[in-house]
Amino acid sequence: MTADVRALARRAKEAARVLAACTHEKDHALRAMADALDNRSAEILAANEEDLAAARPEVRAGRMSEALFHRLQLTRPKLADLVAGLRQLAAAPDPVGRVTLSTQLDAGLLLERVTCPIGVVGVVFEARPDALPQIAGLCLKAGNAVVLKGGREAERSNRALTAALGDAIAGAGLPPEALALLATREEVSALLGAEGDVDLIVPRGSAALVRHIQEHTRIPVLGHADGLCHVYVDARANLTMAHAVVIDAKTQYPAACNAIETLLVHETVADAFLPRIGRTLADQGVELRCDPAAARRLGGVRTVPATDADWATEFGDLILAIRVVPSLDAAIGHINTYGSRHTEAIVTDDDAAWARFFAEVDAAGVYRNASTRFADGYRYGFGAEVGISTGKLHPRGPVGLDGLVTYKYRLTGAGHVVATFQPRDRT
Repeated sequence: MTADVRALARRAKEAARVLAACTHEKDHALRAMADALDNRSAEILAANEEDLAAARPEVRAGRMSEALFHRLQLTRPKLADLVAGLRQLAAAPDPVGRVTLSTQLDAGLLLERVTCPIGVVGVVFEARPDALPQIAGLCLKAGNAVVLKGGREAERSNRALTAALGDAIAGAGLPPEALALLATREEVSALLGAEGDVDLIVPRGSAALVRHIQEHTRIPVLGHADGLCHVYVDARANLTMAHAVVIDAKTQYPAACNAIETLLVHETVADAFLPRIGRTLADQGVELRCDPAAARRLGGVRTVPATDADWATEFGDLILAIRVVPSLDAAIGHINTYGSRHTEAIVTDDDAAWARFFAEVDAAGVYRNASTRFADGYRYGFGAEVGISTGKLHPRGPVGLDGLVTYKYRLTGAGHVVATFQPRDRT
């Protein structure tokens, strides 16, 4: 098994070498991939219905959530969106070959920094078969080969999608090894050990999945283990605006990694803000876990005493921890202590408070007067994303095309040697 996966990774590495030299051929392949999804939609939807049929008893038995079941489902409108997304990628500028720095070191000696593909990207994702074409398209556009492993619950859908996309890639004259699909959990372990052939691992799924991958590979990992996000309602907040932001950030899709888990409210606006927001949240089925100061202000709304563990918990559900804070400093301190460096928001009309919040909060996304649910590649205008990164040494936040390239320094000279090189005075 390990040898088979290692051989697959080596073939992907060779395919990546070919892709690195491609330009318009990638766009031709992306258009062919879009056509393949369109032309083979009946086959893909039939495979998805088999996955759904196998999942329904799991939902009835309580072993699979309704939310997961809905993410598993492919529909004709979803496929149409995937087709449109691939065509948009084909029309997008090439992220490879961009010169991001150019400097003349000496007469005839030019140094440039040029974007280039990463190589082979391994992506492990759960449920959501619609993620497969998005990820495959992004990787191909950026000149990378990709090795994918989807969840067992979407096995038939993923096979059908990979077959259609792989045939399109080969038909466009690019190496079919640029897209590979793993079948078993054991193969994931082998993939994580393919250092030297796989250049980057991107996990998309639960915190447990991400942590497992981070702990079991020496390959660089791009991802986030937790999505513990906050909204802080400042002393100079527009409370009507704050109400709308909090409701959206908590209830619009509570299972998402960019939904908030904790609400922080400045003590000077807590009396005016908390009773109204508490009633609205309770009416929408949200359990409120409050510190004593917040609980006192919520009046007749049912609350649960917050524990220390609640401040550090990603609930992924209709549960919200609420704390009243005495100052902006206290809010920033709480966020930097308990947050997961994903996305944090402040609601304020105070420019100075916003400037400090942005500068001092440690997160990939820092928002003013907007819901944390905007932390998404599609909403950022990236077209799609391979995942969200909370690291600092590679792209942060939603990772689209720009996050799937790295760079090389290109130096061109005319027989220049260091022995006679005199750096130019650039003062």
